[in-house]
Amino acid sequence: MTETMKNGGVLSRRGLLKGATALGAAGLILPASMRKAMAEPKKGGTLRIAITGGSTTDSLDPATWSELFVQVFAACRVNYLTEIAADGSLVGELAESWEASADAATWRFKIRSGVTFHSGKSLTPDDVVASINHHRGEDSKSAAKPIVEQIKDIAIDGDTVVFTLVAGNADFPFIMSDYHLAILPSADGKIDPATEDGTGGYIVDSWEAGVNAKVKRNPNYWKADRAHFDAVELYSILDSTARQNALLTGQVDVIDKVDINTVGLLSQAPGIKILATTGTQHFVFPMDYRAAPFSDNNVRLALKYAIDREEMVQKILGGYGAVGNDHPIGPGDQFFAADLEQHAYDADKAKFYLKEAGMDSLNIQLSAADAAFAGAVDAAVLYSEKAAAAGINIEVVREPNDAYWDNVWMKKPFCASYWGGRPTPDWMFTTAYAAGAPWNESYWDNPRFNELLLAARSELDFAKRKDMYHEMQMICQKEGSTVTPMFASYVMAHTDKVATPDQVATNWGLDGFRCVERWWFA
Repeated sequence: MTETMKNGGVLSRRGLLKGATALGAAGLILPASMRKAMAEPKKGGTLRIAITGGSTTDSLDPATWSELFVQVFAACRVNYLTEIAADGSLVGELAESWEASADAATWRFKIRSGVTFHSGKSLTPDDVVASINHHRGEDSKSAAKPIVEQIKDIAIDGDTVVFTLVAGNADFPFIMSDYHLAILPSADGKIDPATEDGTGGYIVDSWEAGVNAKVKRNPNYWKADRAHFDAVELYSILDSTARQNALLTGQVDVIDKVDINTVGLLSQAPGIKILATTGTQHFVFPMDYRAAPFSDNNVRLALKYAIDREEMVQKILGGYGAVGNDHPIGPGDQFFAADLEQHAYDADKAKFYLKEAGMDSLNIQLSAADAAFAGAVDAAVLYSEKAAAAGINIEVVREPNDAYWDNVWMKKPFCASYWGGRPTPDWMFTTAYAAGAPWNESYWDNPRFNELLLAARSELDFAKRKDMYHEMQMICQKEGSTVTPMFASYVMAHTDKVATPDQVATNWGLDGFRCVERWWFA
């Protein structure tokens, strides 16, 4: 256990990341006094954000949170034990510090004192225990259940919450930053999942699921250097053109998921700035592993060679991204398997694997909507056009954007989807690839992969762990049920009234959901 982990409440994922935005680079030629003035946060104003991903089925229950609208709304009103900083390191939030046993199977989190909920209730370790337990147990339907199942017991020792794990996990403090694991007030050992209360920088004025949310600054917020706006208004606007028009006409100050087809024109509009960050976000086409013909790995391999990844990065992402290799670990991760042979478009190989499956041709449907990711329908059409040369006939089914995640995702056997990624391989694999995980969108089940997942989690030797994650990426690539053609940059836009820090987080869009806390009006 390092001293920084024990005493500083800071844990680096892969060392301090170095980076600079265009503003940072330009700042090199500005006087120091001017740079300081530009970077100095100011209080005031109402920030209005147009966000994709809201649904009328959204809930205040953190167990159900899945889309950007509720994730940013959560960042307004709640806190977590830990927070992923803009540079990718881990810092304490409601946990002041933490330390682990030698085998990383026991973790002690010291809870910050002097923090109050919006209701005036003081934060206690009991609130932490009840909040985490909300996602545990046989009856839990939480999307975070797979990542908290490793917790065997939670106890309280004074101002410290003690987590005892089934096995060692060096990444456990990262897990506590998961956006589902919000710390809410408790009573009689339980939280009210429908509460609007929280310890965050803003207090709820109103909220309508899938439509809008309005919050005002918490005057008693324990972070004096955060939550700079007087108020924040969030609007769920699924259509990318409508979001862009809202920005251009001054109805909103920030939008997420800029349409790549129009990003060039948008960047030329007066008073508009494009903000792009590249991290772990990736776009995928999962296949239902249980259903024919996708239950045959030869068919899955044929489909992996029938897609032109380079073309998609250029035409769908406008170059704002990188090719994927049919596993979810990004090239910036310390465990990335750089030496795996890159899957590339090869119609002859696709035909070969189709014949191995006993087929001369294949007729399938691919469901897509731009709710899955901007350009998903166009990506599906490109896929169809290139796959035809291999005798694979893909009928693109254009699904409605509304309720796509309720009616299509994990229900149709072949569809478009996306992932924001996760800070560690264990977290990503556990959430979306482990057998039986609620968000295992392809229903994939590979015994060797599942065995390695458990072994790598508790392996403290870095070299051995890296070997395990290498094999897991290879298994996903060669036997997995998900086609991962591309890693996409987060492309956002804002007016020049909005100021951002020199470094913006890449772990999620909108500064890791934290734009409401970290940004301000210039």
